[in-house]
Amino acid sequence: MPYCILQIALDTPLDSVFDYRWPCAPGEEPQVGQLALVNFGRREAVGVIVAIKQDSDVPADKLKDALAVRGQLAPLSGKWLALARFAAGYYHRPLGEVAMPGLPKNLRLSTTVALDRALKKLAKLPDAHDATPADMPVLNPEQQQAADAIGGAAGFSPLLLYGVTGSGKTEVYLQACAQVLARDEHAQILVLVPEINLTPQLEANIRARFPGVMLATLHSSLSEGERMLHWLAAHQGRARIVLGTRLAILASLPHLQLIVIDEEHDPSYKQQEGLRYSARDLAVWRAHQLGIPIVLGSATPSLESWHHAQTGRYRKLELRERAVRDAVLPRVYLIDMERDRPKEGLTPTLVRALRQRLERGEQSLLFLNRRGYAPVLCCESCGWISNCTRCTANMVLHRPERRLRCHHCSLELRIPHACPTCGNIDLQPLGRGTQRIEEGLQALFPEARILRIDADSTRHKGSAQAAFDTVHRGEVDILIGTQMVAKGHDFKKLTLVGVLNPDTALFSQDYRASERLFAQLMQVAGRAGRAGLESEVLIQSRYCTHPLYGAVMRHDYDRFAGDLLAERHQAALPPYMYQALLRAEAPELATAIEFLEGARDAVASDAVTVNDPIPMTMTRVHNVERAQLLVESNSRPALQAFLTAWVDALRAMKSRVRWSLEVDPLDI
Repeated sequence: MPYCILQIALDTPLDSVFDYRWPCAPGEEPQVGQLALVNFGRREAVGVIVAIKQDSDVPADKLKDALAVRGQLAPLSGKWLALARFAAGYYHRPLGEVAMPGLPKNLRLSTTVALDRALKKLAKLPDAHDATPADMPVLNPEQQQAADAIGGAAGFSPLLLYGVTGSGKTEVYLQACAQVLARDEHAQILVLVPEINLTPQLEANIRARFPGVMLATLHSSLSEGERMLHWLAAHQGRARIVLGTRLAILASLPHLQLIVIDEEHDPSYKQQEGLRYSARDLAVWRAHQLGIPIVLGSATPSLESWHHAQTGRYRKLELRERAVRDAVLPRVYLIDMERDRPKEGLTPTLVRALRQRLERGEQSLLFLNRRGYAPVLCCESCGWISNCTRCTANMVLHRPERRLRCHHCSLELRIPHACPTCGNIDLQPLGRGTQRIEEGLQALFPEARILRIDADSTRHKGSAQAAFDTVHRGEVDILIGTQMVAKGHDFKKLTLVGVLNPDTALFSQDYRASERLFAQLMQVAGRAGRAGLESEVLIQSRYCTHPLYGAVMRHDYDRFAGDLLAERHQAALPPYMYQALLRAEAPELATAIEFLEGARDAVASDAVTVNDPIPMTMTRVHNVERAQLLVESNSRPALQAFLTAWVDALRAMKSRVRWSLEVDPLDI
């Protein structure tokens, strides 16, 4: 029987594909894009066939046979493999490390029990291809113009949908989707959201609008069985709409006709471990590859997208008015904490405003982007503070659980009864987190229904959605939350937003901090007054004259973005500069720095600036010392050419340092 050679990409750090032998009987030849089970070292592994050849460079006596080819599953398309190859090349990772994690875990098992079960279950589901929309509301002129522009776009068309909070961007998405689905009975649409807790509300809207269409969701909180079923529905073309977080950009969608990126500015679209890809950037590339439109929607676009719109690379669609009749943007006021002294973190002005909403039966939101009870526990006698023993960070006080907890390495300790240094029993919390604000509000308003939503209160599956449902039903008077509550949610009775302690971001070493703070403030302010009720936003600050707060008061993103872009241009920062960041981790900081110094001198280039290595801001995490080295160029091709040669040189360096390369880093 004739044999052929399968070149298979496996999920391994080795930057190569692997040759395996397979009998090629006439009519039963394997296909590129199929999955195959092979022996790899001492384990069995599933990989994807990326090429089929007649011979191999591997000696015949060392060539292994593939164990099985997953013939029951349709091959991944050439377009999908091209997407994986592009991501592997751009982010300088092995092809298998990109392709295989993008597939459901159950597809990567050595047995096919889960796959066969999912295929049988999917086969029993009725076909759902009736894309007739239900209850299509009338759009205002701006919305209609935007929906028609998206629905009628031909070829690769990057569209920036810039709309104020509450302007009805979701309705524009839905009506544009209706046009695309009606035009092609096989068309598929991919909708991405930045966070899992934003999917239930949008999923409900999509299901209500398109009851005759199969909808698949893809995000990390799904069980492995659910993720497998939904991925297969998308892969087979059964699911006409796929809704997911950043991992969904790597889904197999054979008939993809439109991509929608909601809240495109959100940093959550950037993966921060493993393959450090940007789902937004990959989505733009995928739309270009397929020649289809892509919509990037936001009330506060990223400066990169705004710059593209200003220079004509993206077409800008604007929604300047709120969609609900008589609904206007909330009035924003600054509370000077030097004059209006806070008590328990709340100024008298904010407390009065909260009381007024309680009397009127309206809802209030207090936004504090710091969970826990207090950022640190301290001893006022000797100066001891609750440092983490494994990280260069403080341990956060979680008083209800009576724990000190490190938010970086997850170390937990009991709250000490006395100071470990001097024995003083009067230990004091410094600063305020959401738990402490909740405690203070319960003392101020014992009759109020108060709910806290943060990562601590929503640890269990479904708890976040249950909490948001409680708010939507009007069963909460005062909501306290972190960035989880700042975007995407439509609270009808909310008329007051109070912002606590935003000033820390004004003094961050991160050049993106002001951009992120402005976006956070605009997004959380946008939760108020969406149903037409008069609303206001109160921001407590010690720096009320800061230009950023002035722009927030005017709801003036255009001018703020223009000023920031001018600063970035003058300082030679993105989007006018392209960057990559090499990180090194070792037991000793000197070892990491020494490795980076060797890396700095490994490859020379006149078109690229290689900066000196420095310790990271968070130098130690979980007893591992960390340092970084920044590489910059004003030419993306020049940077990529340098990185290709550099990565080869780094792999050849003999070192026990653990290193990783991030292209287009968000956190430096």
